[in-house]
Amino acid sequence: MTNRSEDEPAELSSPACSMSEADDTYMGYGGRAELVGFLNELLEAERAGARVTLKSAREAGAGPVAKLLWTIQRDEARWCAMLIRHIKTLGETPSAKVGAFYNKAMAIADLGERVAFLNRGQGWVVRKLREMLPRVRDDRLHADLAEMLQSHEANIARTNDAVRADAS
Repeated sequence: MTNRSEDEPAELSSPACSMSEADDTYMGYGGRAELVGFLNELLEAERAGARVTLKSAREAGAGPVAKLLWTIQRDEARWCAMLIRHIKTLGETPSAKVGAFYNKAMAIADLGERVAFLNRGQGWVVRKLREMLPRVRDDRLHADLAEMLQSHEANIARTNDAVRADAS
């Protein structure tokens, strides 16, 4: 055993103050590559949703369903822009792809069935956001994704209300 004087500082093997230097993945957050992959996956899905709602709103013509689809279309375009901005902030190039959801949705000829399918797509985005949000460390990105989550939840509720009203 070594005798140390009261004036000598004790050597610590893991100082608490070094936690701020730990990698995000070590702390349970998504790493940069994972976040970029996630954001691009959402971007492709949102781009598909924006195109589906655009074409579907045109098909719907006028009335409450058309108005709902135009509202969702503007929302989808807004989220595309936000996702592109964050991907660029992370130093990456945003995907130019349109998600497979587009072809699947547009293969549905009946507008009412397509709207129901669109709503399931909104639900997919909600699930993905709920899974990832606790792992997003960046405050600005977290706030934007949380707002996107709320928007998609509101769109699902609006669509459910419109479908119920249309069925009555």
